[in-house]
Amino acid sequence: MGQGLSCSTSEEQGLFSAVKLGDLETVEAVLERDSALVRYSTVYDRNSLLHIAAANGQIEILSLLLNRSVKPDMLNRHKQTPLMLAAMHGKISCVKKLIESGANILMFDSLNGRTCLHYAAYYGHSDCLQAILSAARTSQVSASWGYSRFVNIRDSKGATPLHLAARQRRPQCVHILLDNGALVCASTGGYGFPGSTPLHLAARSGSLDCIRELLAWGADRLQRDASGRIPYTVALRHHHGACAALLNPSSAEPLVWPSPLKFISELNQDAKSLLEKALMEANREREKVILKGTVYSPPSPSASDSGMDDDVSEASDTDLCCICFDQICTIEVHECGHRMCAQCTLALCCHNKPNPTTSCPSVPLCPFCRSNIVKLVVAKVRTENDIDRDINSSKPRKSWRSRNLSEGSSSFKGLSAVGSFGKMSRGSGRIAAESELLDKPLSLDT
Repeated sequence: MGQGLSCSTSEEQGLFSAVKLGDLETVEAVLERDSALVRYSTVYDRNSLLHIAAANGQIEILSLLLNRSVKPDMLNRHKQTPLMLAAMHGKISCVKKLIESGANILMFDSLNGRTCLHYAAYYGHSDCLQAILSAARTSQVSASWGYSRFVNIRDSKGATPLHLAARQRRPQCVHILLDNGALVCASTGGYGFPGSTPLHLAARSGSLDCIRELLAWGADRLQRDASGRIPYTVALRHHHGACAALLNPSSAEPLVWPSPLKFISELNQDAKSLLEKALMEANREREKVILKGTVYSPPSPSASDSGMDDDVSEASDTDLCCICFDQICTIEVHECGHRMCAQCTLALCCHNKPNPTTSCPSVPLCPFCRSNIVKLVVAKVRTENDIDRDINSSKPRKSWRSRNLSEGSSSFKGLSAVGSFGKMSRGSGRIAAESELLDKPLSLDT
């Protein structure tokens, strides 16, 4: 590659072994005797000392070599950089050190035209994936290429990192990529079957977790690949029955991450995690209905196993959601202070899968005071000490329940009179009663 000399002597072989094993003293001693050895590489793969240190997670030796002015973007026979090898093997400390030293995250290998982001997604190292994405936000890549373009960068066969993560059954990487703007319905070129979407590839690999993530982000179950197959057909062909049941176009559509939440200027990260968890739980309830009576039906844990009864019984009555009267208030509207459970917040904001031909939905409104929701945060659950303090206080304090009910609009009072709403169903914005599903979506407009 024109970047170093091949080694074959015993001393040089011993140096490479010392780097691989993390023998810092030996490496320092050998380089002190002959500093030119820092430029040597292995005979066949042309891996430099930096490549070997990065691939084996030897951070001390990696730092030593970088301090000796070794370029962080050295290439081996396949034009792989040390950063690519560190991402491949999940060596997060080496990934961070190389990025800090100026390693270029926008370099392509000669095997499949992949970047370090492709490597992290393919091998399922979510921490490395997150580190590379964080670097992309602040590096010149974001300014020159654009962050969204980098997240959706394609290899020589037209596969994005999301395609690779879905094919390799990496649900955590799928989630991170979708959360950072990966296109959920992008089609491949020559990777897999031409025209495959991430949902096709997840169906092919039989990953239920990846399918759940993709569907929750609005993946189209009816999108066809170049051969005219939908993901349902792909799952059937590879004998993934449970996946096929979820992908069957005749089954109920899942709830998707609500587009109105994208119009909220600031969504607290903890609040977002609660909402995502509630969405996935609602979709799992939907899965139980779809898979019920089949060989793929999952066991249903009892309420005592899940611990839900304990949470509700220990909570103060004033902490129960005033919409469903079933779940604890975990989400708070920042400006007005009104509280809801995560499930009801989703029901307020969820809509059917966005249609690009229609106008964008408006900013969601608080169902109690009808003000615009501009920020959601995690609500602090009141403890027994808080309740005792309120009782002993000389100034009476209004409870959250009375505050919510007294300030609620007329439409909300009609909503709360319907009864208990424990489950959300198909239609994103419809709420199911405990005994049956309501036929019409509930309107929260005045």
